[in-house]
Amino acid sequence: MSEQSINDPIDDGIGTYDVVILAEHEVSPADATQIFGLHDQIADEVVYHVLIPLEDASARIEAALGSLGAGEMLAAPAVVNDIDLEQLRAESEELAEGELSRSLDALRSAGASATGIVFDTDPVEMLDKKTTSVNAREAIVLTSPHLVSEFFHVDWTSRARRRLDVPVLHLVEHEVHDGGLV
Repeated sequence: MSEQSINDPIDDGIGTYDVVILAEHEVSPADATQIFGLHDQIADEVVYHVLIPLEDASARIEAALGSLGAGEMLAAPAVVNDIDLEQLRAESEELAEGELSRSLDALRSAGASATGIVFDTDPVEMLDKKTTSVNAREAIVLTSPHLVSEFFHVDWTSRARRRLDVPVLHLVEHEVHDGGLV
C-alpha cells in the first residue's frame, strides 16, 4: 500500500476505496448486500475487484475418482479413458465465467461498482497481485466453511493475512439452495 493511500481520507468523496474480493464461489445477492453494507459509510467511491478461481480440470477428475466407492474402483480406468480434458477445462471456464458474471451482477444490484476476473493461478498469490495493482485498502476472502484447513491456518484467509499488507476479512458465504438462502 502506498503512503498516499494510507494518508488519503476515505470520507472526503475524492478518489476510490478499492477492495479485492477473493471468492471461492460466486458472490450471492445476500453476500453482495453484506459486503456492500460494510462500506456504505465510506464517502469515496468503493470499487470491488472480484477474483474467481478457475477450478482445475485435473482436480475435478481427482474429486470424481475420489468419490467412487471401493466396489467401483475397478471401473475407474474406463472412466478416466473417456474423459476429454480440453472439454472439462472448457466446462470449468464456462462455469467460472458464469460465477463471475453473477457475482458482478449481485454486487451491482446491491449498489456497488465492481469489476472482476477468472484466474488459474494460486489464489493467495493472485489476491496479493491484484491488491497491489489496484492499491487496495482491504481484501475480503469469501469461502464456504473449511474447518480443518482453518484450524491448521493453511486456508486462504490465514495465508493472505501473513502475506498482504492490508486488512483481510474472512466471510463465510451464504448457502444458496433451490428454496433460497440457508
